[in-house]
Amino acid sequence: MKGDYQDLVDEISALLGAPATLENRDFRLIAFGAHDSDDDLAMDPVRTRSILTRQSTADVRSWFEAFGIARATGPVRIPAAPDAGVFRGRICLPVRYRGIVQGYVWLLDQEPGKPGPEPAALDAAMEVAQRIGVLLAEEAKAGADLSREFLAVLTAGRGWQQDMAVAALRAALGPGGDGLHAAVCVTPWPGEAPASVPGAAAVCVVPRRGGGEPGGAAGPGTGAGAGPGREAAGDPALAVLLRLRSTDALAPALAAVTRLLPRAAQATGPGGATGQATGGKASGGKASGGSAGAAAVTTATARGVTAGVADPVRGLADLPAAWEQAVAAARAAAAQPRFGPVAQWSAIGPYRMLATLAADPVDDPAARTLLAPTNRELARTAEVFLDCAGQAGRAAAALGIHRQTLYYRLARVEQLTGLDLDEGEDRLLLHMALKAARLA
Repeated sequence: MKGDYQDLVDEISALLGAPATLENRDFRLIAFGAHDSDDDLAMDPVRTRSILTRQSTADVRSWFEAFGIARATGPVRIPAAPDAGVFRGRICLPVRYRGIVQGYVWLLDQEPGKPGPEPAALDAAMEVAQRIGVLLAEEAKAGADLSREFLAVLTAGRGWQQDMAVAALRAALGPGGDGLHAAVCVTPWPGEAPASVPGAAAVCVVPRRGGGEPGGAAGPGTGAGAGPGREAAGDPALAVLLRLRSTDALAPALAAVTRLLPRAAQATGPGGATGQATGGKASGGKASGGSAGAAAVTTATARGVTAGVADPVRGLADLPAAWEQAVAAARAAAAQPRFGPVAQWSAIGPYRMLATLAADPVDDPAARTLLAPTNRELARTAEVFLDCAGQAGRAAAALGIHRQTLYYRLARVEQLTGLDLDEGEDRLLLHMALKAARLA
């Protein structure tokens, strides 16, 4: 497949007499033509970084998208902007399939005063770009076609059933199955899986489980490690197996996940979200952020849509455990807004352990009464006090109450729970119970 892309890029380079570069819609490099020129402006910082790191920064992406390349159906000329690291103008050929942008072919525009490519040559290059679009769409669709094998891995019982499911998915993925991947959970996810997810090796929807349903694995509401046969309920979730180039290059994966949030939000509440981010407006030649994308993510967050990203794994043997990490991270993002709508397993701190506790909660008599709906304000007071390491001044300020009011509420907490908040172990028990309740 990669060789096909290279051949098509070389064909465009020959048609237009300029080196071409192919990137997917997330600005990750796929192929580039040979460059043999003494023109120092040709290898500007943006082009150099794209080739050396095989990806562009978010600012660069927003800057180029501000010229409407995600909506364009024909060549788009983009002027030089030295302040943004673009020393030479660009010609962008959008790569589309059935109206959906799949990627971009980039060429350096001619120097000022020199004629650019002939219209007929550009038309011929766009025809080649359409053939590239078909290949990119087929590659993305292949991930969705593996939904049955992927779902089997996530829902199989531990032991030989899970081993067989992993082996089947590895065989379906071919050599790519032994590469580096990250498991992603987006929840709640209504409806079917998207037709394509950039950078995905496989995509599926893990259905909702309810009490009494036979079989199935842990859904996002059930907690990591909830395995088959547990009578628990959880929202349906989108599961994505994202390809990675290295363990420290999660940025493209996180960008792909962020773009999924508005899709889920459109179906989880009235009005829908703004959908795909298209970037902001260019100003003064400098890259600017994408307000539409930010608004979409804000809408998704307001509707309770969250995502979790597991630690990268090589090969598929650890994929079931990675899925549990992704589920736990998504639940932590829902419980703690400070994690943002997309949480990484490595960044959720104590919630890594609390997710395991919440998967099989213990009905501790000390916390039972305090967690009743009628005592919500007392529970919040206790949690903030413990979050502040027992410092009354900080806790009172965070709650916006007088210190004497805080002391009164804490006395009531001790009466209801039978715990002594001057004792470290009692504090630990109550703190874990309150945090785990957020994930339940």
